[in-house]
Amino acid sequence: MNRLALLSISLLLLVVTGLLLSLNACGGGGDSSIIPPPPGTNYNLPHVVIIFQENRTPDNLFQGLCLPPNGTSNSCSTSPTASQYDIASSGVDSTGTTVTLSPLDLGTVGDSPDNYDMSHAHSAFVKMCDLNTSTGVCQMDGADLIPCDIPVPCPASVLPDPQFKYVVPSDVQPYLTMAQQYTFGDHMFQTNQGPSFPAHQFILSGTSAPTAASNLFVAENGGADAANDGCFSPPNATVRVIDPAGSETSNPPIYPCFEHPTLTDLLDSANISWRYYAPSPGYIWTAPDAIQHMCGPNATPPNATACVGPDWTAPSPKIVVNQTQSNAQVLTDIASGHLPQVTWVIPDGQDSDHASLNDGCGPSWVTSIVNAIGNSQYWPNTTIILAWDDWGGWYDHVPPPQVLAGDNCTQWGCGYVYGFRVPLIVISPYAKPVYISHVNHDFGSILKFIETKFNLPSLGYADTNALDDLSDVFNFGQTPNVFQPITPPPDDATCKSDTSPPTDPDDDGDED
Repeated sequence: MNRLALLSISLLLLVVTGLLLSLNACGGGGDSSIIPPPPGTNYNLPHVVIIFQENRTPDNLFQGLCLPPNGTSNSCSTSPTASQYDIASSGVDSTGTTVTLSPLDLGTVGDSPDNYDMSHAHSAFVKMCDLNTSTGVCQMDGADLIPCDIPVPCPASVLPDPQFKYVVPSDVQPYLTMAQQYTFGDHMFQTNQGPSFPAHQFILSGTSAPTAASNLFVAENGGADAANDGCFSPPNATVRVIDPAGSETSNPPIYPCFEHPTLTDLLDSANISWRYYAPSPGYIWTAPDAIQHMCGPNATPPNATACVGPDWTAPSPKIVVNQTQSNAQVLTDIASGHLPQVTWVIPDGQDSDHASLNDGCGPSWVTSIVNAIGNSQYWPNTTIILAWDDWGGWYDHVPPPQVLAGDNCTQWGCGYVYGFRVPLIVISPYAKPVYISHVNHDFGSILKFIETKFNLPSLGYADTNALDDLSDVFNFGQTPNVFQPITPPPDDATCKSDTSPPTDPDDDGDED
């Protein structure tokens, strides 16, 4: 037998062996009963965990990196060196006046004077952007024109500059610690220019297009009842779409149920295990319920009343709902050795960082997940990507890399790409420690990173057109980082003991 024949047989045996290992150890996309090995197994499979928090910008949430005890004013600059954060303590409004950012609490429920929420609809993006149409660059001087979404008008306690705020650093100390220990990306941009509903579609699919071939994007949250965005919305439910010229009026609103490929389809085809942990079905943060083939509704939309596809109803479902910090299957799955290879973790309202909705428990929730992974068998081969879904209507000084819109725009994403900055933290044994990434990233970068890591094809959306693939964040030749547990916040015990049902988002940012 010649050498070529021997080589061919060897390669064939390697492929067959790899497939058997994948089916019996890695978990299967096509069979939800196939799960990773139990604790004690020498775990060498790659894992990616996406924790998707809510509604903040770097200037708003990470001002503490520029203040004692975490830093000084010299730690931050609007023209940063490699060791400085690109964070501003003031901004310019539409009159040319410099406005100094002032503090507010993270948790803003109840009678707090900070209990309000700025609009973060596409129209609010347009206001703060103040686009220079000749250059395609936002001038970032219109934040003062953004109205409050809840309540209307803004409360007198926060006037005259409710948009120019930063979160009290002690409220988010775990986030600041993570940012300083691992990689903090201060040029992470929303791929889209709207609120939570389309943003969550982008992190699942790389698009919010109604169909695979459409040149439109779903641009907003739904109507008055945000508890009904998806394939079992009421028959009269609609959501606005935006065209390549940036117009939301050239096409009528559509029913909020879409059909196009998702990253989970690629994972299923490759027998890569995945799971999506979410607060409730039928809400704007639970992205799979708006994808018809994932929802598998019990009747043809718009007459469906539930998602009944196997991802939801199998004995070990891939979409796990009704998640809160006191009822967190993701923590159980980590502890029992059943964490899938790709995971999305979506908070409920209390554990989110969403203004006028959270009770300050977001840092506790995220810390629980990070510490659980860091102290488990999964740490040596897991990448945790912590990002925020949209800007929330808060001031930020960095313009998107380019705003693609106009009658003659032919690039992918025209009319709705790119949005404002959101924070990004990457935690991994191979994430560069104490590193500030000034490289431009977007939601597509996360999808592209996963596709590259698992040798998957591209969806052809934000992943194909991503600003980068997160490669600058990692050094796979470095001595692996030893996990250092993150100190939980002072309210950690209270947050963990809250057994109230998950709260779901209001209709954040659907402003005319």
